[in-house]
Amino acid sequence: MNTMVSVGETGKVIDINRIMEMIPHRYPFLMVDKVVDVFADVSAVGIKNVTINEPFFQGHFPSRPVMPGVLIIEAMAQTAAVLVVETLGPSAEGKLVYFMSVDSARFRKPVGPGDQLAIHVFKERSRGNVWKFRAEAKVGDTLMAEATYAAMILDN
Repeated sequence: MNTMVSVGETGKVIDINRIMEMIPHRYPFLMVDKVVDVFADVSAVGIKNVTINEPFFQGHFPSRPVMPGVLIIEAMAQTAAVLVVETLGPSAEGKLVYFMSVDSARFRKPVGPGDQLAIHVFKERSRGNVWKFRAEAKVGDTLMAEATYAAMILDN
């Protein structure tokens, strides 16, 4: 079942069911609930609704719950993986996307329960099975984190 919905000039919306067809990640490591404003080969916005029920909040940190920065970076990578599959088509579904590098990562403000994280991913370039991206994670208009990174798409 194809659950992609066209939303005019704002791009496509990809729901959680379609995301799970596109990338192999599953709970508790699936870090994206929905991907909106998808423009193949250009950009996408991943949405992560951060709730107190997240397993990492039990230990990070119980008195001041903060989403770990590495998981924000992982949400960036998963959003990019959805963009790659949308760009390459069905032959890319379920393939693994491995980090090759993470550069210029900056964490500006903590992300916590109740936040809706919007992960803006922009393709910078691709050559063969190597892709480079730039991403910004925001809550509303506030920049929470940013990074550039490269990933390699491989068969399972």
